[in-house]
Parts: sequence; structure tokens; C-alpha cells
Amino acid sequence: MRVPGDVRSGVCTNRLFRALSALERAGNKLPHPFWLFVILSLVLGAASAALSMMDVRVTLPSTGETAAVRNLFSVHGAKFAIESALTNYAEFPPLATIVVVLLGVSVAERSGLLTALLQGTVRRLPVGWLTFAIALCSMIAHVMSDSAYLIMIPLGALAFRTAGRSPVLGLMVAYAATAVGFNSSPLVTPQDAIRSTLSMAAARIVDPGYTITPLATYYFTAVSSIVLSAAIALLVDRVLAHRPEFGADTLEQDFRTAEGLFNKSTGAAPEGETAATQLRALRTTGAVFLVCAAGIAAMLLPGSPFRGEGGSIVESPVVENVAVFISVVFGLLGIVYGRITRTIPSLGEVPAAMAEGVRSLVPVLVLFFAVAQFLAYFEWTNIGSVISVNGAELLRSLQVPHLALLLIIVLSISCLNILITSGSAMWSILAPVVIPMTMYLGMRPEAAMAAFMIGDSVTNCVTPLNGYFVLALGFVQQFRKGAGVGTLLSFTTPIAVVVLVVWGGFFALWYGAGIPLGPGVGIR
Repeated sequence: MRVPGDVRSGVCTNRLFRALSALERAGNKLPHPFWLFVILSLVLGAASAALSMMDVRVTLPSTGETAAVRNLFSVHGAKFAIESALTNYAEFPPLATIVVVLLGVSVAERSGLLTALLQGTVRRLPVGWLTFAIALCSMIAHVMSDSAYLIMIPLGALAFRTAGRSPVLGLMVAYAATAVGFNSSPLVTPQDAIRSTLSMAAARIVDPGYTITPLATYYFTAVSSIVLSAAIALLVDRVLAHRPEFGADTLEQDFRTAEGLFNKSTGAAPEGETAATQLRALRTTGAVFLVCAAGIAAMLLPGSPFRGEGGSIVESPVVENVAVFISVVFGLLGIVYGRITRTIPSLGEVPAAMAEGVRSLVPVLVLFFAVAQFLAYFEWTNIGSVISVNGAELLRSLQVPHLALLLIIVLSISCLNILITSGSAMWSILAPVVIPMTMYLGMRPEAAMAAFMIGDSVTNCVTPLNGYFVLALGFVQQFRKGAGVGTLLSFTTPIAVVVLVVWGGFFALWYGAGIPLGPGVGIR
């Protein structure tokens, strides 16, 4: 007997939801990331003890030296753990970088500059470009790290409402674009700083002098943000926007709900004298930015004392310490904008804004302590070297093409990201293995990092273990009282699949063309 299409569809949907519920229950049983790294440290110790007893060792291709596994549970290992604990944390590469970047970004965010820029970008574009604009602004907003969700979800709803379109569709687009392209932005973000320092530490296992800056993948991520925004806009406007729940029957009630929910939380567009003040502040801030950009560019001109050895731009103090310049520029722009608009009435407010930004980092700083110890133990035991060298030899014997290996990394990370939603935590675990292994195969570590960035982004919008998935669902439920996990998943899953295909294919084209990932960073 033939089963009607809608019945088959309902059965498949129910199976999907049951599978997702089981996945959510399994994921919820995972311990807090802090304890996860403590457990991993204990597992590492047990593994090091067993491998040390078997006298496991490898010859490092980079130096020709022999690296034997050392027992972390030995007296020597215990002394190392005690004596290095403070140093491991103090010298943990992402620690200083992320704090310094957020000092400046926090001032710009507190002043209202970042929100004003995003609102202005959306407001000035034609209605036909609205979905593309929201998607691109969501990726620009990554400069505010996780705060991007808090700004973009209500902004997306209000922008669509102003254009006479469904605010529910707008907030879903904003959430999905922010999540699915989290490692794609035309601006350098705090995540770039964390990821590059973790990658550099891993690369120095093979080459002690290797340097990876936050600009390492800038060309690729900047262009990717435009490509992904276009893909999301096409999918939403041509397919998803035509679903009945976004139709005319629901618009009037949705408009009233949107006005009540979001007007205050997003800082609705000012009027009269306030609008004129904001416009003057934006123009002044833009002029200051141009002066800053010109000053930084002058520091990199030929013959400048700020060039690196041999006149290198990539190895210059400016590029290697770009986090400092990002912080200073954002802080200065925030001060200028805030003084004009009176959101920062005096310079005495600036340290408070910085402190507020650092305060939001406290959970990350706690996690970093456990991560720093685990990575130090991992390097000391030499287990990472054993895995990397043997893994590289296996892949070399299988003759896996480099591009195929990178795409396998993309797919593997995208699956793992459903359970481990913290990109920095996941890369902390994987970078010491993936980066050296790919380097031993003759690949650039930045290429492996770019592959990780894709996989770490595309499934963010479909995992209920992402805290902001719950936030977005809460907003949806304000409009649709019966909405559940499946309501949001039915919208975000097609976006995740399309972005995975488009971004993976775009990466393959970029790799095939041999285009540099960033300034002075070849992809092959």
C-alpha cells in the first residue's frame, strides 16, 4: 500500500526529533568544560603511564631527535605539574590576547558605536537586500564575540518588521547567520586572536619559531562572509520565506509582538536632535578611524623601522602584535563616539567599560586555567608527537590528497561541534594533534586552522547544546506559543546544510586556486 507523502514526511520528522532529543540528553550528560579538561588530564596521565612502560617513542621529522613518552603520574611528572602550574596559566597564549582585545572592544560596545553601525547598515539598504544585510551584519557583529547574538536577534526582528516582513523570519535569519558563520567576518574578531595563538603554540611543537597572527586567515574569512551571506539570502528569500508561518495571516499579530518585545532592548533608532548627534558622532568616528588606519599603514611603509627583519610585513611588530592595535583603535573610536553622544560622558567611565568587558570573560578565564594545564601536560608527555608522527605516516602511506584531508577535517569537526559547542575548548584539544600532523605532511598549519573554522561554525545553529539556540527559541516562543526545538531546527537545518556545502566548496576552490589565506600566508 502506498504511504501518502505527508505521512512519510511526518514519520521522518518524528524520527529526526527523537534522534535530536537523544543527542541533547547525551550532550547534557557531559560535564562542564572545566571538569572535562580535568578528566582529560587524568586520562592523559594514565595513557602516558602505560605508553611509558611500553617505551613508546618516535623520531621527529623536523629535528631528527627521538621523543619518548614520559609518565605524567611519575614523581618527575608530579614535580613538573606542581612547578609549572602558575607558568602554564600565565604564559597561556590566548590569555593576554583575548583580554587586551576586549579592553578596547568593550569601550566601543559600551558607547553604542557597534550597535549604531549595525543599525545604520541595515537601515540604508534596499528592501530586496534586507536578508543579505542582516546575514552580513551578523558576521560583522562577531567582533563583539557572543554579544553578537544579543544584538542581532532583536535587530533582525525589528528590521524585518520595518520592511513589512515577518519579524519571526528576521530573528531566525539573524540567529542562524550569527551561529553558522561564527568564524567568518570582514573584521578581525576576538575568536581570531584565541584561535591563532592556540594554533601557533601547536605549530611550535614542530617549528619553535613559527608565527601565526590573528590576520592569518583574514582574506579567506572576509570573502567567506560575503559568500555565506549571499547563500543564506538566496535560500531564505527563495525557499524558507515562503513557508505558511511567515505568511500574511500572521503578520499583524507578529508586528504587535515585535514592537512590545524589542523596541527598548535594541535601542530603537533615535529621532530629532538625538539622530543628528548620532550622525555627527558616526562621521567623526569615521574620520578618526581613517587617521588611525593611515597611521598604521605608514608604520608598514618600505624603510619603516616598524618593519620586521629583512623588511618583512608579516614579521613586523605591527602584524605580530595586531591585537594591541585592534584594542587601541576600538577603544579610541568608542571614546570619540561616546563623548559626542554622551554615552561615555567622561574619561572616568572608560575603565569601568573595560572592566565590564573583562568581567564577562570570567567564565572563560576559569576554563583557561584547566585548558592551560592540560596542554602543558600534553606537550610534556610527548603523546602529541607520537600521535602526530604516526598519524602523518599513516596518511602518507594512504596517499590521501591534502585537499581531501582538509575536507575530512571540516566534516569531522562539524559533527563533533554538535556535542562540543565551545570552539576554543575543542581547538585546545585538537590543535596539538591536527596542526603538527598536517605540518609533517608538508601542509600549512593555517590551512588546517581554516578547515577547523568551517567545521566549527556550520553546525552551531542546529545543536540544542548551544546556549544561544535556547535564547533564539525563547524569542520564537514569544511569537509562537507552541514552538519547540523542532520549530527552530526546521529553519536552521537547511541553512546549516547549504552553508556546509557552499563553504566547503568555496574552500576547495580557494585551495585549488592557491590564493593566500591572509597577508603573507599561502594556503599550500
